[in-house]
Amino acid sequence: MNAHVDPRPGRLAAGQIVVEVARGLDDIMAAIALRGAIYVGEQDCPLEEEYDGNDFSASTHLIVRVDGAAAGTLRIRWFADFAKVERAAVLPRFRAHALGARLLQYACDLAARRGYRRILGHAQARLVDFWERNAGLTARPGRPSFVFSDHEYVEVERRLTPPPGALSIDADPLMLLRPDGAWDQPGVLDQSVARGATNPH
Repeated sequence: MNAHVDPRPGRLAAGQIVVEVARGLDDIMAAIALRGAIYVGEQDCPLEEEYDGNDFSASTHLIVRVDGAAAGTLRIRWFADFAKVERAAVLPRFRAHALGARLLQYACDLAARRGYRRILGHAQARLVDFWERNAGLTARPGRPSFVFSDHEYVEVERRLTPPPGALSIDADPLMLLRPDGAWDQPGVLDQSVARGATNPH
């Protein structure tokens, strides 16, 4: 689950599109700026509604970069038995390159690797087909649409199958200490193992 370089050909050459978990303040600020440009600038969403108090509580931000420049973002929030994708935003000049679809798919893969079996989204009613086509999230039957921030929304959901080696309480303890999404790569605390228990008391 490290940064994913998309090898598929398209208008952009292979290797130019990378999706990754935002880990540093610079990545988080890029996500905030992208959402400001798209939701506040394009959709005229009030600042206090876009920045809703959930950006730093049980959430993960994804960034998609084109040639190293932040081009889109998505936020995932983690609940007890489901993950929720939200705040997907791609700059207009990159929308022809299916970056939104790549963000959604990466979010589904990340949630499955964490062991989640369901992922939920609130799709603008006009975009439900996009969510279904590009990430397999379908409208939840029997659930009415609802309105917030001047748009009509529909709940969409996808069942996930955690892969072999998905995170669990029985995972290698050092794996659970590694940066989010980089569980298969040794982290800074793996390096500290060589010192042994020099401070046992």
